[in-house]
Amino acid sequence: MTAVLDRGLVDKAGTRWTTGEQRVVDDPTLRVDGQMVRTWAEHAGVCVRPLLRLVVDHETGDTTRVPIPCKSTRERVCPPCAAKARKVRQQQCREGWHREDEPEPDLEDSPVDQAPVDEEGVDAELGDSDGDRRVRSTRRRDDVSALPRVPQENRTVGRTFTGNRGQVYRPSMFVTLTLPSYGRITPGTGTPVNPATYDYRRAALDAIHLPRLFARWVQNLRRCAGYRAQYFAAIEPQKRLAPHVHVAIRGAVPRQVLREVTKATYVQVWWPAFDHVVYDEHTTGVPAWCDGAYRDPQTGMPLPAWEEAMDDLDAQLDADPGQPAAHTMRFGQQTDVKGILGTSEDADRTIRYLTKYLTKSLADTFTPEEPDDPTADHVGHPDEWDARSARQQARAAARRAAYETHVDRLHEEVRWLPCSPECANWLRYGIQPKDCLPGLEPGRCEKRAHERDNLGYGGRRVQVSKQWSGKTLAEHRADRATVVRETLLAAGIEAPEVDRMGVDHVLDDGSPRFTWEDVPMPEADYAGAILAAVQERNRWRAQYEAAKQLTATTGPGATGPPGGAVDNPRGNPSSGHAA
Repeated sequence: MTAVLDRGLVDKAGTRWTTGEQRVVDDPTLRVDGQMVRTWAEHAGVCVRPLLRLVVDHETGDTTRVPIPCKSTRERVCPPCAAKARKVRQQQCREGWHREDEPEPDLEDSPVDQAPVDEEGVDAELGDSDGDRRVRSTRRRDDVSALPRVPQENRTVGRTFTGNRGQVYRPSMFVTLTLPSYGRITPGTGTPVNPATYDYRRAALDAIHLPRLFARWVQNLRRCAGYRAQYFAAIEPQKRLAPHVHVAIRGAVPRQVLREVTKATYVQVWWPAFDHVVYDEHTTGVPAWCDGAYRDPQTGMPLPAWEEAMDDLDAQLDADPGQPAAHTMRFGQQTDVKGILGTSEDADRTIRYLTKYLTKSLADTFTPEEPDDPTADHVGHPDEWDARSARQQARAAARRAAYETHVDRLHEEVRWLPCSPECANWLRYGIQPKDCLPGLEPGRCEKRAHERDNLGYGGRRVQVSKQWSGKTLAEHRADRATVVRETLLAAGIEAPEVDRMGVDHVLDDGSPRFTWEDVPMPEADYAGAILAAVQERNRWRAQYEAAKQLTATTGPGATGPPGGAVDNPRGNPSSGHAA
């Protein structure tokens, strides 16, 4: 093993690591295992599973191995990278929520803001997910109230209000949208009271089509708010595993309008029927690819293509316009609405709450709580502590088992339902998926919605309109690094150029000076790479804290970059801090 001293870091093979001003020597008595190194990295905020790159300087001939952060957004995969991603999202939410100036006029709205609407304001139901769309303009359902219509203003910022004492306020909104009930839930556990009657199928379908429903909600909100409302939305699961949406809206919208919009928003999925299984691998067998089509395992006849199935659906609707859609979904009755002022402590607290579970998958967000230690309060005789502890452990184990069963049951439902026109599960219902190719197999669709971590929800966990902050995530990351660099420079600490190994550096003949190659990360080199990154991180933090004391700045540099993390001031990806 190698031990770190003070200048330059070189592993046993003699390769230099980009660590700055440290030195290492061999120490056969030092024993550091992978778990210990990972713990150090997590404590220091360094990526625990970096990707290794070999950088060749064609001017000097030097080679440098540079660890690149994995940039995972899941805490289970890499806690430091996930924490940094969460802080960037917090910064993005903070900058756009109470913005007072209009964004650049050349910015376009995100695709979610462009859901189709016909001239009469009738909801347009989509049969396909992308490409050529079948648009059906139908009357609104009789059981859904009409949406109010108000004049539209060409603005994205909220209005100001003046108080009795002349104070000027520019409030914004925080809304939580939930899905309906699928059955009674045991309080505090998230598991159904009666799993046999819990509507797992509907819960799975609602999770699959939630992105569509939220897009329609945004569309309806902009009709009724009177301006081009901008939003930052985070999709998180409730304890019962049904996803719900936290939405930060810039500007004030009357609570009654928000509730009316939520009540009047619905989505109808116009797909061929998929409530009856035609082919099952245990009984009839599954269709197989042959001569350019998937064919019936008994007769060898090709299954109806997706377009043919949709044509049949159109014919059925022409003959019976009252035929219901394959699936209809709405939000539930519970809608929480709250007004937020940008200068209040409530705003920062709400942003932390809004992004609380972004680093966890939907299936891992909640786990049954461990029992309390029966000896902590010393209640009862000591002879009873062991028996009480055993009972508590048994109850906790039963709760965990019930919750895992709940997750597995919902995932099993999601596994076999179609998530899109291209989903392989359509073979199970006797239809060839849209634009299908060989190799499809029911129950093995590769789209995110079918993964156990997502439990049906295949969309983005964060949905942001492009006119929210006027910046991309990359620009937000650059802002965080800029705060640190400017603080160091103000204190007289040199901060090397960010792109010193970038592609912009060329030789006299015009060829790139630096080339980057992917190389494997040997297990023997893992500890050295992580330890080097930890030391560099600690050195940067010490420099930054010293710079703040020297400059005694009162701006963002005095309190650290937005979100409180110390980003890489040098743009060096070696320690997992690259923005």
